[in-house]
Amino acid sequence: MPPSRRHVLHLAVGGVLASARLASAQSYPERPIRLVVPFPPGGAYDGLGRPWADRIKPLLGTVVVENIGGAGASMGAAAVARAKPDGYTLLLGGTLPHVNETLLKNKPLYDPVKDLDPIMRIAVGHLAIAVHPSVPVKTLAELVAHVKANPGKVSYGHVGIGSTNHLTGELFKSLAGIPDLVQIPYRGAGPVITDLIGGQIPIGVVAVTGQSLGLHRAGTLRILAVTSARPLRAEPAIPTTAQAGFPGAANQSSYGLLAPAGTPKPIIERVAQATRALLSTPDYQQLMTDAGFEATPESSPEEFRAILAADVALWTPVVKALGLKID
Repeated sequence: MPPSRRHVLHLAVGGVLASARLASAQSYPERPIRLVVPFPPGGAYDGLGRPWADRIKPLLGTVVVENIGGAGASMGAAAVARAKPDGYTLLLGGTLPHVNETLLKNKPLYDPVKDLDPIMRIAVGHLAIAVHPSVPVKTLAELVAHVKANPGKVSYGHVGIGSTNHLTGELFKSLAGIPDLVQIPYRGAGPVITDLIGGQIPIGVVAVTGQSLGLHRAGTLRILAVTSARPLRAEPAIPTTAQAGFPGAANQSSYGLLAPAGTPKPIIERVAQATRALLSTPDYQQLMTDAGFEATPESSPEEFRAILAADVALWTPVVKALGLKID
């Protein structure tokens, strides 16, 4: 039976659209790319996004960073999810936004699986349990004893309800048997660090970054342990939580690039190729190491998608045990 005129027309239109998308992908990018960082300036995401945007320029073109904070990264991520899938709006996302939206929202602003296409993971990062120098402890065991000796009088700060910082703090409380340790949520990493080094809070669960490591070296704060599986390359003398007696507190966060769902695969691969080339250079890898991160140049869209799914599986029992919801 010969195809109908409508069917032929449909195929023709589809072919034209496919050709247009391919041509667009081949010439991409023709104008600056917007990279949305879903947190205020400062902190791990900003610390990763800006160097990437700066150094990717010779390989990909101009990238403009836009900080859109709010609602535990939901505002920025949702803005990208709703953007035109043409490669000109990208998200620096990862474990925290993905887990947050999947597990902690009664009314999510977007579906992180259906509305965003992973491009690649660019880095792995970790958290640190740190104290103000006036706190009379030098190990996690001493910190636990100090909290138990002062029930209800000791607090820790984190970057927001439902953040991996918060979840890690609550997980540590459970493992250490110190339910009286009071949690204080902040709006982002900057205020936590400011109050921690100022002594307004005695303890902070903060990201391992160049800033936090520098403050540790300067004695402005004291990092007791990091959540990495092995000692940090940048500061191997700091014990891991496992070495400090709390192996169950070990975890890592993934950071990577995502695009609005439906972004043409040639554009996804173009961004990934440029990023892999950048992450493979020794000087950029050293920059990442100095900042407390590990570069992941071998990543792919499929791997990053699987990693984010595994992160959700990891944190699901913790979120359920805490009964957390943030809307």
